[in-house]
Amino acid sequence: MHSPARSSDALRAAPARRRLLKGAARALALVLALPLLYLAAACAAMLWPHGEAGDAAPAGIEAYVISNGVHTDIVVPLAAAGIDWRAHFPPTDARAAPADTAFVAIGWGDRAFYLNTPTWADLTLRHAVDAALGRNAALLHVTWLTRAQMPPGATWRVPLSRAQYQRLAGDLRAMLPGGRAVHIAGAGYADNDAFYEATGRYHLFETCNTWTGRLLRRAGVPVAPWTPFDFNVTWRLPRAASAAAPAAVPAR
Repeated sequence: MHSPARSSDALRAAPARRRLLKGAARALALVLALPLLYLAAACAAMLWPHGEAGDAAPAGIEAYVISNGVHTDIVVPLAAAGIDWRAHFPPTDARAAPADTAFVAIGWGDRAFYLNTPTWADLTLRHAVDAALGRNAALLHVTWLTRAQMPPGATWRVPLSRAQYQRLAGDLRAMLPGGRAVHIAGAGYADNDAFYEATGRYHLFETCNTWTGRLLRRAGVPVAPWTPFDFNVTWRLPRAASAAAPAAVPAR
């Protein structure tokens, strides 16, 4: 039989255990709820598209957004409206950029994540946590594309006026430290891409997609006010009819 003293100690300890278990359950519920709250906020933001005031000029510049299902890039003409991206991103920085390059795709993201996860199979918990917490600097990922290389089913049109495009180009150039493109030698996923130093710092609330969304909004494109996921960016954009022959940019 248990002694009275031991039974009394057990009774006194029971409320403390219950409080500990309740605290642990609440902490677990909060941890599980945070991703859902993050997703809910992202979905709610899609209901209020926002873009800085544009102009009434015809949309004569052919720009795009492409996505791999997670990450978005802004795609701009190699040379248009007096802006030639070869001055910043010479195709010779790639191992073998296409001779008939028509566009450059520009994405922004976490430096370590970009350089160490060429495929999703290379993703590690450490890289994901470091990126979410903003522990690394950022890079620009530039890909030289022909029209036929625009990904079918994953390309969205962004028709821009000349003034809108120049605003977007200015913001893209502003991502270069000191306005100068610094190539990361030897880094790339394929023959037609390269990495460059960039300003800013990636974290959970400043992702590759919030970067894309912010630059589009500043150019007057109506997208959600917060775009942590790719679908937040592309939700209201018209999908390109064909990778090989995108629809003509309409006047407005």
